[in-house]
Parts: sequence; C-alpha cells; structure tokens
Amino acid sequence: MLPLPSLQDFRALLKLALPIVVVQVGLMMMGVVDTIVVGHVSATELAAAALGNLYYFGLTMFGMGTLMAIDPIVSQAFGARDEAAIARGLQRGIVLALIISVPMTLLCLPAEPILRLLRQPSEVVPRAAGFVLMSAPGVPAFFVWMVLRLGLQSMKRMRPVLVTMVAANLINGFLNWVFVFGNLGAPAMGAAGSALGSTIGRYCMLAMLFGLSWGDLRPYFRPWRPDSFQLAPLLRTLAIGMPIGVQISLEFGAFAAIALLAGWFGAEAMAGHQIAINFASLTFMVPMGVSSAAAVLVGHAVGANDPHHARRVASTALACGFAFMFLTAISMLAVPRFIAGVYTSAPGVAAVAATLIPIAGVFQVFDGLQVVAIGILRGVGDTRAPMIINVLAFWLIGMPVSLWLGFRMHGGVIGLWWGFVAGLAAVAALLLLRVRNRMRGTFERVKVDHAPVVPGPEAAPEPGPELLVP
Repeated sequence: MLPLPSLQDFRALLKLALPIVVVQVGLMMMGVVDTIVVGHVSATELAAAALGNLYYFGLTMFGMGTLMAIDPIVSQAFGARDEAAIARGLQRGIVLALIISVPMTLLCLPAEPILRLLRQPSEVVPRAAGFVLMSAPGVPAFFVWMVLRLGLQSMKRMRPVLVTMVAANLINGFLNWVFVFGNLGAPAMGAAGSALGSTIGRYCMLAMLFGLSWGDLRPYFRPWRPDSFQLAPLLRTLAIGMPIGVQISLEFGAFAAIALLAGWFGAEAMAGHQIAINFASLTFMVPMGVSSAAAVLVGHAVGANDPHHARRVASTALACGFAFMFLTAISMLAVPRFIAGVYTSAPGVAAVAATLIPIAGVFQVFDGLQVVAIGILRGVGDTRAPMIINVLAFWLIGMPVSLWLGFRMHGGVIGLWWGFVAGLAAVAALLLLRVRNRMRGTFERVKVDHAPVVPGPEAAPEPGPELLVP
C-alpha cells in the first residue's frame, strides 16, 4: 500500500512537473505552427506535411525513447551525490545520441519508395518524401538536445530548457514564414520549407541550450572521460533505454494504425478522429510532465537509498495524474460539441468529433494513470516490464477490440475508439500492479558500470522532503 501524499509532496512534485509540461507543450506547439502555416499553402502541401511527419516521427520515436535511459541513470546518481556517475551518464548519452542518429537519418532516405509501397496518394508522396529528406539532417541535433534536456531535468535545472523552448518557437515561426512562403529572397518550398525551418531550428535549440546551461554542465563534460566510449557500459545503457524506445514506438504505432483505419470510413471520419485525438494529446501533456517529474524524483530517492520517499513520490504522482485527467474527462463528457466547434465549422466533421471526444474523456483517466506509472517504473530503472505490458495490452487486447467493434460489429470509427479504451484500461491496470509490486521492496541503483556505487545509509542525504524540492 502506497503512503498518502501530503500537501508538501504535491507542491514539490508540481514545482518540477509544471516546467516539464511547458516544455512538452512547446514542442507540440512547434508542430501545430508548422501545420497552420503549411495549411495556408494548399491541401496537398498540408497532406504532405502530415504524412512526412508521420514517417519522420515513426522513426525517431524509437531513438527518443532509447535516450530516456538518461532519466534513471542521471537522476539516481544525482540522488546519491555521485558526480562521476552523472558525468559518465551524460557523456554516454551524447555518444549514444550520435550513434543512434546515424541509422535514423539513413532510414529517412528511402521515404518515397516506402510511402509508395504503402499506397499513399501519388500526388502527395513526392512532397512528403521531400519533407522527410529536409527533416533528416536535424536528427543528430535533436537527439543531442534531448540528452542535455533530460540531464538538466534530472538535476532539476529547468530554466535553460524553458528559455530555449520559448526562443525555439519564435525561431520556428519565423523560419516557416521564410521558407514555406518564400520570403526574404528564399524560394517558396511549401511543406519541405517547413521541414527545413525545423531542421535549422533544432540546431539553434541545441546551441542555445548548450550555451545557457554550460555553467551547470561544465563539470560533467570537462574533462571528457575515456570510459564514456567503453562498449560494455554503452551496451548496458542501451539495455535500459531500448525497451523504452520499443514501448513508445509500439504505442505510437497503435495510435497511428487507428488513424489509418479511421481513414477507411471516409474523410469526415478521419478529420473528426484527428480533432479528437489532437485535443486528447494536448491534455495528455500534463500527466506526461508529471510522469517525467516522477521518474526524476523517484530516481533521486533510489539514489539516496530512501525507499519510503520513493513510495511517497509514486503516490503523489499517481494522484496528480488521476485528478487532472478526471477533470478533463468531465469537460469532454460535458461539452464535446463546443470543443469540436473550436476546431472546425464543417457540420459532418464536427458531428464525428463530438461523438469521439466523450470516448476520449473515458480513456483519458486510464491514459493518465498508465503514463505516470511508466515514469515511476523508469525512475527505479524498470523499463522492460512496461514494454511487455504495452505489447500485451495495446496489440493483443486493444487492437483486436478495435477491429472487432469497428468492422465486425459495424461500429465504424466509434468502434475503433472503444478499442482505445480497452487497450488503455488494460495497460493502466497491469502497470499499476507492477508499480505496487516494485514499491513493496528496497531499491538498487541501475547497474551500468562494472562496480556501481550503491550508497549505504551513511552516504545518503538525510531522508525527508528536501529531496523533493527543486
């Protein structure tokens, strides 16, 4: 049984979670701006940007998830006050980011034949492939930026990340105006111009974050440690991160598959699906931020050899995630037509969206619980169980239910969405059981080096709420 959280626990968790939420929303807003700008060119360019984004993020999700190994490694080292382990974790993260970016970038090159093989519209494919090719050079910059962001987040140094994100959105909007429409002497490139602007913006983000955070990062990058290139610790870091990458990719794949299946029921069904999933994704940023904060703070408690504090963080995070998603569920159930009307004035599309938004309200609660549970487990270094649970629940429960209700029972896109509910409910239930079991015992720091330092009581900070305070 997890302990009841106190008001101080809530305040401390939210103090770290809220900046993370702002960063997540900032990343999402860059995509929203891209869509709005390209949408003012033509329907073909907008479709190309959407298809290109689907291909690009379908690839990079795996790399992004794999690099989340930084969360337990650096946060546990920070909790243990192990400066050498923090340095090794960050430096190996940079090495892995550069290594992983090579295959991810190369897999962008065959975008056109792959999209043709998937029987996408012939007039859209060349433009979508151009979008992917323009996005490819930005992969290394984005992966290295993510390592720095995760490292700073694990050390509760969020100010440089927040400043960078605000500036990145301004730069992204300006570069879209230049390259999409062809201003300041640049050619009008449409969707490909949006991707070019994003690539340039990612290098600006990396340079800015590195510059703003150098005071915090200098002790961990100078000197560069030769053991950061050792194969065995890199492979052990991959063993922690790859299950996260697989889990995120499978979850993204499940949602992408439902989006493609929704298109089989017509344009209005597809558009209504996009509206409902977009609104659900926006509200999802809050529990996702709570999940990241939970991973950091649970990691700190594990590093400090304080299992009771880890349990307090877990109960606080689950309560926060549930409460917020419960409130958003009420709004989705109460005013679905109003929400749909904000997105579109097309009656048919609004009707579909208004039907799906209440279903999104139902799965919101399960979605919030499952993502927070994943963060808690990541904090203790448990990354394989969420991957296995994801496969079982999304692909062996949720997807069959979607297909059965949507096609066999003629439920259409509504039937597909009730499969979301079944899959997410199963994921949440299984992950909560896993959290309960893991929180019962004691914890050890993740083993990356041959002889990791597992602090005893004499090496740990005094147990107490100060571990939670950024």
